[in-house]
Amino acid sequence: MSFTYIAAGFAVGLLVGMTGVGGGSLMTPLLTLLFGVNPAVAVGTDLAFASITKGVGTITHRLNGTVQWHIVRRLCMGALPAALVATLALSQFGALNKEIGQIIRYSIAGSVLLTVVALIFRSRMLRWVHASPGRQLQGKTLATATVVSGVVLGTLVTVSSIGAGAIGATLLVMLYPRLNPAEVAGTDIAYAVPLTAIAALGHWWLGSIDWMLLLTLLVGSVPGITLGSMAAKVVPEKILRVVLALTLTTVAYKLIQ
Repeated sequence: MSFTYIAAGFAVGLLVGMTGVGGGSLMTPLLTLLFGVNPAVAVGTDLAFASITKGVGTITHRLNGTVQWHIVRRLCMGALPAALVATLALSQFGALNKEIGQIIRYSIAGSVLLTVVALIFRSRMLRWVHASPGRQLQGKTLATATVVSGVVLGTLVTVSSIGAGAIGATLLVMLYPRLNPAEVAGTDIAYAVPLTAIAALGHWWLGSIDWMLLLTLLVGSVPGITLGSMAAKVVPEKILRVVLALTLTTVAYKLIQ
């Protein structure tokens, strides 16, 4: 079974390396559907997995100067308290019981579908924002909207482990259209590190992290991400995003059956 988990980590890492999104959107449903892992354990393990892999990515983006730290601070102001509140809520209701597991399963499906929407319509959203400069938020309104976005993302990520990638990046593009793609990616990854780390600590406290599973996933994901990053140079991003969107839609359908 460990080899299968390593293969799963490699496959997800490959897609993440090629597209920049899809880690939680693929890994959590994969663990739940293919391996029959308890939804809460799948979420907790994936959060620990994400905090480590995104931490490595943040170091690279910081060295390249592609992290907007003032935006990271605003997102964290909303996301980190939301993650703590969501963790406490899970502890009150029992993250590992069957009923809560089913709720988490449906929340994963919903987050996956939001990720699909973000993947498909991100470019159209960006064009709309650039075509309507008068509608772009400024000053305190922009800061408040960023914090609120952090609250939404923090809740989504803690409950389903999904949202920090494509959804977070889409919100950044909508709120800060002047950021270049590298800055969007770097800022999105940087705020996700403390968020996924806190959410992972919460799930560790709840007893919903499988550490051996985490280790085997990391063994597969490191070479996968490396190869995926190399493949991204030759495979058109549009094709990859369509394939990923179709895969995620199928996953969401299976989750709600």
